[in-house]
Amino acid sequence: MASFNRVILMGNLTRDIEIKYLPSGMAVAEVGVAVNDRRKDSKTGQWIEETTFVDCTLWGRTAEIAGEYLSKGSPIFIEGRLKLDQWETEGQKRSKLRVVCERMQMVGGKGGGGGGGQGGRSQSSGGAPQYDESEFSGGGHDEPGPRQAAPARSAAAAPPPDDEIPF
Repeated sequence: MASFNRVILMGNLTRDIEIKYLPSGMAVAEVGVAVNDRRKDSKTGQWIEETTFVDCTLWGRTAEIAGEYLSKGSPIFIEGRLKLDQWETEGQKRSKLRVVCERMQMVGGKGGGGGGGQGGRSQSSGGAPQYDESEFSGGGHDEPGPRQAAPARSAAAAPPPDDEIPF
């Protein structure tokens, strides 16, 4: 059976970033991201604002960069995967779903918590540096490790042009 685990979030940090270091020297930061959604209620026609709070884990240099440049309220873009943590406290089984960040991008201008140049990093069209966690190797059970590149698509595997779609 095939599976796919990918999360993309854009929101604001709910608290200042606190960086901790593992005995191996790897930096780790647990951050909270508030993601807002605005939709129209089908029954009343009123607009509803809904905020979802998501816990995310940043690793390595990504965690250090976020801790240096971002603070509570800063806009952030995170791409990663879901991970279910399970533990037992006083005989009670507990679990928590979180996002393990594999790519982080600061969003906004210099006044908006993002921006700031970093030498050697790729720049998006908005000028904010992007950090891809695949640049860093990790040895922990949920630390990101090396990823394999997706195979290149050949011209034969490309989808047909719009005028050839049969519907």
